[in-house]
Amino acid sequence: MSKIKSQIKIYNEITNFLEIARRYFINNFYDGALTILGILLGFFVIIAKKPLDHTIPSSYVILPGLGTIISMFFSGISGSYLSERAEQKKIKAEMEMAMGIIDEEDDEENQPDLGAQEEELKRAMLKPVRLENNNVKPKPKKKRKIKTIRDKAINFSEIIVALINGLAPFLGGLVPLIPFFFVRNANFITFIQSFIIILLCIIVLGIFIGRVSKESIIINIIQMLFAFTITFIVVLLFLG
Repeated sequence: MSKIKSQIKIYNEITNFLEIARRYFINNFYDGALTILGILLGFFVIIAKKPLDHTIPSSYVILPGLGTIISMFFSGISGSYLSERAEQKKIKAEMEMAMGIIDEEDDEENQPDLGAQEEELKRAMLKPVRLENNNVKPKPKKKRKIKTIRDKAINFSEIIVALINGLAPFLGGLVPLIPFFFVRNANFITFIQSFIIILLCIIVLGIFIGRVSKESIIINIIQMLFAFTITFIVVLLFLG
């Protein structure tokens, strides 16, 4: 276990993936919660226009919610993995250029293939022909690339960041749906419980951001609650 921890520490020192993953988690958890908030508000409008004892099947809320967060899960993983991989390749290429490293495979591809030329001339002239070029060295065998510690760190960070980027919106959207799993038919109270859960999640995120940034926790909470409130009001006005 200690060996794994030390290895992860080394990988983080090289790629700083923990900071990237933390940033992705906060942003995408918040996005997932607000996305589900929009779905919940759509059904809440239907409930609010009816008597307080009016209910709808919980599956009507759960199924669209799960479909949305599952899509966000795979979208987050694939999008993050591809973007992070492209960024890391760019950084690696820039470092190699700065260090004057030339890819041997590129040089090998540019060398003429005398064997192919010889075969072509044999077919054309119907007699044996042998090409000689003392300036061209025999094509060397391709060497197997050995992964450096940096390559391993990059591969590890790409996977971890991609998983966090996918799991964060999934969890952010799943948590508000919890009350609907415990009732067969959802009513006004069920939606209020879900909204309270989203509020609590936002407060926790605000506290976490405040501690990480060493800024005012209260200000961070207010800023995040402001976005929640604006979303709540605009959606209700639009749908109502």
